[in-house]
Amino acid sequence: MTSVAGMTPADIQVAQQLCEHARRRTQPALLKAVSRLPGPLAPAGAYHFGWHRSPSGAEDDVPHRPDDDLPGAPGERADGAPDTASTPEPDSGKAVRPALVYLAAEALGAPSERAIPGAVAVELVHNFTLVHDDITDGDATRRGRPALWKRFGVGPALLAGDGLHVLAMDALLRPLDERSGTAAALLNHALIATMYGQVRDLSFVQRPWAGPSAVSVAEYRAAAKGKTGALLACATALGALLAGGRPRQVARFAAFGRHLGVAFQCADDILGLWGDRRCTGKPVGNDLLLARKTIPVLLALSADTPAAARLRELLGRKDSPLTPQVVPELLGLIGEAGGEEATRREAEHQTALALRMLATVPMSERTRRRFAAMATYLTRRSS
Repeated sequence: MTSVAGMTPADIQVAQQLCEHARRRTQPALLKAVSRLPGPLAPAGAYHFGWHRSPSGAEDDVPHRPDDDLPGAPGERADGAPDTASTPEPDSGKAVRPALVYLAAEALGAPSERAIPGAVAVELVHNFTLVHDDITDGDATRRGRPALWKRFGVGPALLAGDGLHVLAMDALLRPLDERSGTAAALLNHALIATMYGQVRDLSFVQRPWAGPSAVSVAEYRAAAKGKTGALLACATALGALLAGGRPRQVARFAAFGRHLGVAFQCADDILGLWGDRRCTGKPVGNDLLLARKTIPVLLALSADTPAAARLRELLGRKDSPLTPQVVPELLGLIGEAGGEEATRREAEHQTALALRMLATVPMSERTRRRFAAMATYLTRRSS
């Protein structure tokens, strides 16, 4: 079994290429699906995906056409490779989940065309959750520009997000074959798990940083398996199911995704505290100001060090709410108490568990290496 520790920069590049290939493979069907949103919801959906060039509503606010992603079209050379001299494409996300759908199908020897409905569905649902998350969390930016609710209003954003959910189910049910119903059930189960994970995560905000009522690391893991892991599990499970995998194989791919989800959330929490805003598109340290119980802080608070004691003191003050001015000191204390280092170890542990879930699934060594590369990429990314 390929180990995470053995990953190289070349492996990370492989993962990035898999995501880019998945994005290009999925985008024509994704564009077609979003265009079916009624009335003003279609441009709202296109804006969220980054297919509008400008958030200002100016005349250059033109949707990115499906034809732009076909071989030989603008933005791609005749041999199918990206044309780096062309205008960069909008940021519509990294297509991680579609990449996992295709990779699971590849592992079981199925052609990529069979996995397209699953790739489209998970990307639509992922963006549905992002739209609602931004509203729920009050996040004003997404991918370095105003979030959908800030640009179009809360009502239209909610409706557009709901529309993406409906379109995701339609993508799976439209083929009407022997796997359609099971695929839709998988996605629905993932959404239920995501909902419970998000509710649990929201409840953490109301709980204290320390003391008997504080959020435990075990609770964090459970929430992350739902909030983040459920959809990653669904992606790999859908790929296996649409490829004709047996129930036990589908379950193995799902278990891989759940553990990978915890690792992914660990990496996301690190970026939320120490990431480059130019890469993440969100203010550094904002999670602290919003009292989100992220794992670097939880692990730092559990340490028996002067830095951890000072951190507990600052976060435990009820008479003076946190301000942006104190964030640099808090970040320094979290790092000094070992929060970042311990979080990276947790991410590596969860990644190893994820890869172990696939150890008994027959696949080529090339594909196995690709799974390891994807897992490492998701836990060592910069945005």
